[in-house]
Amino acid sequence: MYLNLFAHGSAPLDMTGSDEFRSLLASAADLGIPHAPDVPYRSRNIVLRQLRFHFLEWGRPDAPVIVLLHGGHQSAHSWDLVSLHLAQKYRVLALDQRGHGDSEWPRDVTYSNNEMSLDAEAFIGAMGLDRPVLMGHSMGGRNAMLLMRRNQALLRAAVIVDVGPELSDKGRAAIGGFVQANQEFDDLEHFVRNVRQYDPYRSREHIERTVKYNMLERADGKYVSKCDSNPRRLNIVRGTGPLENITLQDAAAFDLPVLLVRGANSNILEPDAAERFAAALPHGQLVTVPDCGHNVHGQNTKGFIGALGGFLSDVTGV
Repeated sequence: MYLNLFAHGSAPLDMTGSDEFRSLLASAADLGIPHAPDVPYRSRNIVLRQLRFHFLEWGRPDAPVIVLLHGGHQSAHSWDLVSLHLAQKYRVLALDQRGHGDSEWPRDVTYSNNEMSLDAEAFIGAMGLDRPVLMGHSMGGRNAMLLMRRNQALLRAAVIVDVGPELSDKGRAAIGGFVQANQEFDDLEHFVRNVRQYDPYRSREHIERTVKYNMLERADGKYVSKCDSNPRRLNIVRGTGPLENITLQDAAAFDLPVLLVRGANSNILEPDAAERFAAALPHGQLVTVPDCGHNVHGQNTKGFIGALGGFLSDVTGV
């Protein structure tokens, strides 16, 4: 049983009258996140590459477009506070990537970064988007970079959040360990406690408000991860070839504006690796957001949107 609300068919679902939206507004008030009083916000579905994808649409349809790609074992809702703020000036489309959130789980268990980048490219095409800004965090940032390498002319600009060609093995192991240890629970309180220990930057109230997007209730009453936890996926050998990885040499060919955002206490993207990545980008900027780790936009949302403001205004003209 799902714990959250989303569109189940082809018709969009207005989310602004839901308890979930009221909960989000409470978090925004707690954190001092500015937003418009009336924000268009809908849950939608689309079929791409023979899979059903769920996405969240915010803002006016005629505004400049930003496409958001979440990190691994997260969902489109990980961007909700950011989307709420950005919807004042932009049309924001947050995609649940395959096997995550409320999107379909592929039967062949294909979860490579390359496949996900092809999904994102297909989404931009199917939605008829004219050179959107593409923003990706962690896994979503890797997928964004692969799309950029293949077809950067599709994009106006990119924002890459706490990921790059060079990553910390220790940090990746820490994230992998947390994911493996948080697959199944008898009650949601246990999961909330574990998240609170792992992520001390977010308040307990905020974690409790978002837990419904991370877990679902199985028929036996246990709570399990909403991300596809098929053993084949957990044990998948990530590709090590050029289709799956971006190098600094690849980054040197990204001929579009790129903002690299790093969390000051990130255990994934070390400061020197971030500086090398930014230096390799022909039109790159590096911003380090204080008081947060790897999940920059969730752990210091106000600092994150502050880091975005000038860059987005420059590349979109609004």
